Amino acid sequence: MKTNKLRTIIIDDSSIQRMAVGKLIRDNPHIDLIAEYNNGMEAYRNVAQNQIDLIFLDVEMPILDGFEFIESLLKTPQIILISGKPDYAMKAFDYNVTDYLLKPISKERFDESIKKALFKVTKSSYEEKENVFIYVSSNLKKVKVIIDDIKWIEGLGDYIKIVTTTESILVLSTMKAFIKKLPENKFLRIHKSYIVNLDRVEKYSSAKVEVNGEKIPLSRYKKQQLEEALLSTESK
Repeated sequence: MKTNKLRTIIIDDSSIQRMAVGKLIRDNPHIDLIAEYNNGMEAYRNVAQNQIDLIFLDVEMPILDGFEFIESLLKTPQIILISGKPDYAMKAFDYNVTDYLLKPISKERFDESIKKALFKVTKSSYEEKENVFIYVSSNLKKVKVIIDDIKWIEGLGDYIKIVTTTESILVLSTMKAFIKKLPENKFLRIHKSYIVNLDRVEKYSSAKVEVNGEKIPLSRYKKQQLEEALLSTESK
């Protein structure tokens, strides 16, 4: 993290609840309240355009509930779910949320949640030095994928298949949307249906790329771009 405080937003259809959580945020020295939204649709348009570290998210909202909002995000910041019911707690942690708060929220319980969020930031910063990773949604669960373990990504209509060194993961996404999650200097779309990890390319011809012994089609007009990308990775 480049800043000392977590950039935070609230998404809740209750103005009273937003006011209560807002006061708790302002009283905590480790977080900054950037914005408040009364529905997920309004928030979605702005979250993608701004750096957000933490979202306080109500579970039960009209049009787009909390879980649907999480699933809609291409890149998910830390989430602390808020609900008046304990019923959703088990489901919440399938989405890899940082914490689950029951209304009314006490200051002590709120501060405990912030400690969890800060710990995850510290842990994440340490892990990323060794293993950069992302989370993807597969079968309604968040799955951690180590970037270096990805061999290639294959487009399958409305889905993509992430092929790693240990497994294949099916994700509801477009190729265009998913490549935005990946480091530009490590991955290249070499065909309308394939993205490859440049570090795992062993050889290539005018029509094929070999990745860990598997042959993948190469679009003719992408060959020069592939050569330039491979030269760039070699020089680093």
